[in-house]
Order: sequence, then C-alpha cells, then structure tokens
Amino acid sequence: MNLNDLKLKVNEKQAKIAVIGLGYVGLPVACTFASVGFHVTGMEIRQERVEKINNGINPIEGEEPGLSELLAKVVKNGYFSATTDYEKLRDVDIVLIDVETPVDENHIPQYVALRSACESLGQVLKEGALVIIESTIAPGTVKRVVQPIFEKATGRKLNQGFYLGACPERVMPGKLLSNLSQMSRVCGGSTPEVADLMVDLYRNFVQGDLDTAEIITAELVKTTENAYRDVQIAFANEVALICEANGADVWKVRELVNKSPSRNMHLPGAGVGGHCIPKDPWLLMYGVHDQDIPVRLLPAARAVNDGMPIHMGHLLKAALEKTGKPLNGARILMMGFSYLEESDDIRNTPSEALFHWLAAQGAETVIHDPWVEAYQGELLEKARDCDAVVVMVAHQVYKKLNLKELKQSLKGSIVVDGRKVFTSQDAADAGLTYIGLGQE
Repeated sequence: MNLNDLKLKVNEKQAKIAVIGLGYVGLPVACTFASVGFHVTGMEIRQERVEKINNGINPIEGEEPGLSELLAKVVKNGYFSATTDYEKLRDVDIVLIDVETPVDENHIPQYVALRSACESLGQVLKEGALVIIESTIAPGTVKRVVQPIFEKATGRKLNQGFYLGACPERVMPGKLLSNLSQMSRVCGGSTPEVADLMVDLYRNFVQGDLDTAEIITAELVKTTENAYRDVQIAFANEVALICEANGADVWKVRELVNKSPSRNMHLPGAGVGGHCIPKDPWLLMYGVHDQDIPVRLLPAARAVNDGMPIHMGHLLKAALEKTGKPLNGARILMMGFSYLEESDDIRNTPSEALFHWLAAQGAETVIHDPWVEAYQGELLEKARDCDAVVVMVAHQVYKKLNLKELKQSLKGSIVVDGRKVFTSQDAADAGLTYIGLGQE
C-alpha cells in the first residue's frame, strides 16, 4: 500500500485505525474516530480495562461530559472494540500511540511504555502503514527512538515500508472530548505528504487549525507550550509569595495587572500537577541534554512550582503555632487529592507532596476528595476532631460548602486555602480563621 492508497482510504473512511493506550487521551481519541465512521481497535495492556470498555463502561472517573455516552454508543454499533492482543493489529492502516512518557527522579525520559508499544507493534505492522505518536515526547525522540525500533522490527525503511508522524494531543481532564474537537493540532510528518495525509485524517473531527510541520517541530511545539505554562504559573506563584511577605493580596494585584493590554498573569496556587506540566519542561530540556546549551529559566520555574505544596504546609504550621498548637500531633483535613478540579486524576498531584511533608512533621492527615474513590465519603464526618483544614483542589462541592457547618464539625478553626475556594469574609462570618495563599 502506498501513500496515495492510504490517503484514499482515509478520505473514504475505509482506513482501519488502532489506538495504543486507552487512558485519558487514547480512549477519547479512539471513541471520537469511531464516532465519525472509522473502525477502531483499541490496544490496552490492562485486561480489566479492556473488559470494561468492551462492555461499554467508561473506566475514567471524574466529570467528562459526553464520554460515557459516546463510548457506549460506538461499542454498541461495532465501530470500536478493545483488545490486549497485538495480533489483531496486523491489518490496521493507521496506528496512534497514546502511552505515558514520564521522567525519572533525575528528569530523564522513561520511554518504557513507548518502546514496548513500538516493539510489539513492529512485529505486526502492516506494510505501508502510518504510525502517529500522540504522546508528548522530548524533541528528537521519533528520530532517535521510534524510527530505529520500527526499522529493526519490520526490516523496512522509513517512508518506504512505513510512515511516521507526530501529532501531540492537547487535552486535559474534564474537557477531553471538547478539547479534541476544538483545539488546534500540529501535524508533523516524516514527509510533507504524510503531514498532509494527517490533516485529512484529523479533519474528520478537529474544528481548530491543523498545521503541517516536520516531526521535530511538532515535538517542540507541545513541550514548549507546557513549559510556557509552567513558567507563567511559577511567575504567579512567586508574586504570591512576595504579596504574602508585603501584606498584599495577589488576587487583587493579578486583577489590576491584567487590565494592562497584552497582560495575562496566570493563577497562583498550591502546586502544579498532572501528567504534562510537571514533566514536559524536562522533556523540552532533554532535547539539548548532550549539548552545551545553558538552560536556567525552566529549572527555576520547576523549583518554584514544586515548592508550593510545602509552602502550604508552612502556612498551616505557622497558623497552628499562633494558636499554641504544634503541627506535630495535629489532625489535618486535606480537601482535594486529585491534581485538578472535578477529576479523579492524581498523577503528580501536589496533594501527595503535602501529605508526605505533613507526615514527616508528625501530623495526621485525613483526606477527602469527591472524585478519588479512595478518599470519598462524608466531608463533615471527616472534619470531626480536625485541628485545621488545608484546601488543595477547587472542587465545586467545596465551593458550595456551608462554612458554618464545617466550623461546627472541626475541633479547631483554621482554614488554609491554596485555591481561593473561599473568601476571608465568608470564613470570618462562619467563625473560621482564614489564611489564603498570596494574601496578607
């Protein structure tokens, strides 16, 4: 099969598609392609997840508008099924890879899942097939890691026996389906013709811009945009610390700064989590790890954001000590454990960093999160006998909380708010002592 044949199959929706990795990205991607008329096979190594999916049950918790309904529909109509068997991908024309690409404690990319997926796929890859990496990867990864694996496994050369592309996803929990359709994408192809074919493919559901580029550009765009966000959040967090020290309110400062044209100061907060932002700056930096390129700003931003959960702990400790209560032996209610509101995603959550810090200080932490199964339950019951509250996630249920009822359940009266869920006035009216991040 040559590229023209593949392009024709795409335009007639006759191309068979596979998606490797059915997590927060792969599952909605697979469902979306199936919903527009492609037959899609999902490849997933977790058998229990495959069973749920094939029964039309959404394994992703949290508020994901439309995903459960879409999954049930495409499974029922036969356009989507999941498997653990790579043999079922032998006749697939286009494969999208959506596996995790973490970094280790030394910030080195760990491509265990990516390598495994490529090696297993390479054993069954159809001649002339197109493989698109949607996972976020360090610049140069397709050339240095992915291409050699496929050439060795297939015995074919790139752009002769198979084609490669990079089209990094741009989604976040809570908005998976809407992000897939609305956000622009960069279609990086191993040739300009491959990039054009990718545009034809994604145009089936992407309403945003679809820009063609070389693969290296697509890799760089995704890591750069998340590094940009990390730096901007770090700036907001550092300003919050300065406001605290000067008895000012960072939220008022931010509001007034953003009245100036072309200013967009980001939101400060109790930390940065998720699968992307904590690691993507390191992936970007890894693109020059073997070159004499000084990289200073990105590591500094990472340090600021990684330090915010511990700063929350220091605010809590100082507030308790003012009442004569040491942190050692205190019982703390942590409100929110996921990294993002209305989500069950706990990857790199700042709450975990604070939990371990509090434990090292001798504090007992009771965790509540309405979306994370392990920490669900009645909030006010969990608040009983707690000396203080620390708010780490801005879940809607917290914003609707009756603070007077919370005060009645607590043994103490301290609330340390890392997400501006409450106001100091509302807390004071309920008899609570309020300490807000970035506020006097």
